[in-house]
Formats: sequence, structure tokens, C-alpha cells
Amino acid sequence: MIEFTSRIGRRAVLAGATALTLLATSGAALAADAVKVAAIFTLPVEQQWISRIHMALNAAAERGDIEYVFSENVSNTDYERVMREYAEAGHQLIVGEVFGVERAARKVAEDYPETGFLMGSSFQAQEPNFSVFDNYIHEPAYLTGMIAGAASESNVIGMVGGYAIPEVNRLMNAFMEGAREVNPEVKFLVNFIDSWYDPPKAKESAFAMMDAGADVMYAERFGVSDAAVERGVKAIGNVIDTSADYPETILASAIWHMEATIDTAIAKVADGSYEGADYGVYSYMEHGGGSIVADEALVPADVLEAVKAKEAAILSGEFTVTVNDDAPVSDK
Repeated sequence: MIEFTSRIGRRAVLAGATALTLLATSGAALAADAVKVAAIFTLPVEQQWISRIHMALNAAAERGDIEYVFSENVSNTDYERVMREYAEAGHQLIVGEVFGVERAARKVAEDYPETGFLMGSSFQAQEPNFSVFDNYIHEPAYLTGMIAGAASESNVIGMVGGYAIPEVNRLMNAFMEGAREVNPEVKFLVNFIDSWYDPPKAKESAFAMMDAGADVMYAERFGVSDAAVERGVKAIGNVIDTSADYPETILASAIWHMEATIDTAIAKVADGSYEGADYGVYSYMEHGGGSIVADEALVPADVLEAVKAKEAAILSGEFTVTVNDDAPVSDK
């Protein structure tokens, strides 16, 4: 469902969620049968991709469904050790992302067959206990592309990504297809900064694209929207809603919701049915795993109506957004 943007900053949301976790995990507030869950993150929980996982786990902790602990800023070289420590401590479900430590992480899962592992990964699940997930929000990304395509007057859109991997590529490709649907003349400038978190580098790349004529920016990384504010151009957000941090700048954002993924895994651990499976489908819009937020003050009513119609077609199965994991390239 298209939602209109709120004016609550991302840091405030994360801070509130963390506070709720502390309340939920204190003493008698926990249910006796709460599942013990640990998460391991290679970046701070404020990073957009990780923040969505952290938020979903905090929500489960607030309900009393889980006991939740986490480690952030864990290096790839230390990831296996932390996984083993959590497994040895009796955590029933370990959540994280293993894009840089696939082999080591899967070996840990083999060594602890009674522990459930739910990991962000580009590869397949592994029996009996290693499940995978990913941010399949290509559907709302397509819808934000429609908004961007309609908004561009120069017919040039800039796109700054982290790494050219499937998790990023599929969102960017869907965004591009959505923009082309409403504006066949639009061209794209694409660059990857080869970092998950380097706002200065992302900002520099965005400035270069604006100098080349881009008047709408796809902000896959932090730093792009800062550049957009400075130059007075519009931007499209990704994974989280940052419109409150960049007023009058963010036209729309494709939002990732991890609740369906996390809650399904918790329920399966609780009833003893957990097994290695692909949880990627739970990021689809039909499961509530993806949505779009748009600023009605910045996006014309007729464009919003077209986006709503396309969203309905996606949810009904009448229209399917293609999953294209190939690296996108610039048109010029």
C-alpha cells in the first residue's frame, strides 16, 4: 500500500525501538517460552539494510516472543567466532548477513544442527538448519521508478549503489524499468562506490551525475540525498524512509519490512518445525515485506494514481515485476 511519508527521523525510530527492546527483555516481562535469538551485524544497526532486521527483532522482543541480543560492527574475520559463541550460549535462532563469509558461516551451521540460522545471502538454503533471506523489494522499487521517471525534466536520472551484487542490482533494474514505463526517453547514469557505507564517496558520485544533467537521484547509499539537498534536486529513497531527514527532497522510497520474515522464522523455531529454507518470498509485497511511501506534497496526484493502479496490479498478480540480478549500466 502506498503510504504518505511521516516526519519522524530514522534515528528517533531506531532509538525508540532499542528502548522498547530493553524494556521487553528485562526480567519478568519475558514470556517463559520466549525464543532466544541473537543477531550478528557487520555494520552499525543504524545502517539502512541492517536497521530493518533490527527493527523487526525489536518488535518481536517487545511482544515478549523472543529474548534478543545482538552484536554490531563485527568484522568478517571475527564473524565465525561470534556465531559459535552465540550457538554455544544456547541461542535457538541466529540472524545475520553472511555475504562475505558464506563458507565459514555454513560450516558453523553444520556444527550446530539444533540451532536455526537465518542469514542474508545470495546463495541457496542449506539443510537442515541454514535459511537465507534477501531484500526482494523490487516491486516497490519499480513503483518509485515510475515516480522518478515522471519527475525528471532533464530525462537523466543518476543512480549511486554500493556494490554490483544481486541484492542491489535487482532493485536498481526494477527502478529503471518503472521509470521507463512512464518516460521512455529517460536515460540513466549508474555508478557503484564499492562500499556499504561511505557517504562522502557516494555524495561525490552524486555531484558528478548532477553535473552531467541528472535532476533526480536514486539514493541506494547514504550521502546521495545530502548531495541532492545541496543542489536542490529530488531523490528516491531505498529500504528506509528518510524523508524527515531530507525535507522537500525525497519523492518516494521503496521500504523493506522484515517482520514477516522474522516472525515466520520465530514461529517455526518455537513449534520445532524450523528447517533450511529460502525466506526471500516474505519480502514481497503480498506478504507485507515491501511497500512504497510517497510524499503527496511533491508527487502529482495523477502520478500517485498511476502508481496505485500498478501496485494493485502487482498484488493481484496481473503484473509481475521482473527480477533481474544483472549489473545495471549507464545509458551514456
